[in-house]
Amino acid sequence: MKAALYDSFGDPEQVKVGDIDPPEVGEGEVLVRIEAAGVNPVDAAVQRGHLQGRLPHTFPIIPGWDMAGVIEERGFSARRFEVGDAVFGYARRPVVQWGTFAEYVVIPESYLAKQPQSIPATEAGAIPLTGLTAYQSIFDAGRLEAEETILILGASGGVGSFAIQLAKTEGAEVIGVASQSNHDYMKQLGADATIDYHSEHIGEATLDIAPEGVDLIFDCSSGESMQQSLSALKNDGKLVSILNTGENLDPDIDFEYVFVEPNSSQLDTLADLVDADKLDIHISKTYSLDETPQALQNIEQRHTKGKTIIIP
Repeated sequence: MKAALYDSFGDPEQVKVGDIDPPEVGEGEVLVRIEAAGVNPVDAAVQRGHLQGRLPHTFPIIPGWDMAGVIEERGFSARRFEVGDAVFGYARRPVVQWGTFAEYVVIPESYLAKQPQSIPATEAGAIPLTGLTAYQSIFDAGRLEAEETILILGASGGVGSFAIQLAKTEGAEVIGVASQSNHDYMKQLGADATIDYHSEHIGEATLDIAPEGVDLIFDCSSGESMQQSLSALKNDGKLVSILNTGENLDPDIDFEYVFVEPNSSQLDTLADLVDADKLDIHISKTYSLDETPQALQNIEQRHTKGKTIIIP
């Protein structure tokens, strides 16, 4: 199969596209022909080597953890789906090696769910990692409830875009933080109020909107934005981050770091929300497999709106 590959960590230019034999389909696994693979900031971080101390790996590595595709072959005891079924999933395995920036991937069927019926595979491939990250962060970790207020940092990106919409489905009040150019986009997704981190102090601006403070801060950007936001967190509020693991934080803050895990039942929920027209998938740019280095360079800038997709 054709795949994007790298033999060592470093610059995205080191990623080359070539031919490699796919792994054999094992017990409980399926072979999926990939139709679309979402590109995420973590893909660039892994390729740079920033997570090599936390994630076991074996070279050569195929990057990518997002995918939508069609089942081509089933291994022993893999009977949840039929050959030809359109599925999507978050394909992170315990060892980083076989990713989704390729024509095929072998994956446990337990990682997969059927694609939403109302959108094409190009959009379905943008959902798993970011959708699950947002869901697990604001509901599992953040325990967000109706009528509570959530402040989302980096709200116009892939994860933030889902977080706005999921929070609104729960009946929460949403304040989104991003550059001014993305404010209309955040409001289209359902944000009740927006803050420009370039021109406003995030904590002060948040308290102008919600004088009693916010119940949950969901950090998708970290750095100075997160530090500024803390003055707006209620005493009994929760801080959840997908980037900061707890560095330089007051130990009295109710804090949780989230590294998303595969969850097929939550994918089913996301698919149902898409088909109910409660989740909008925004694709900002598509790349070919040969353009993987450019896709990784673009995504690590963290200024994208919506999702970036590779079409093998």
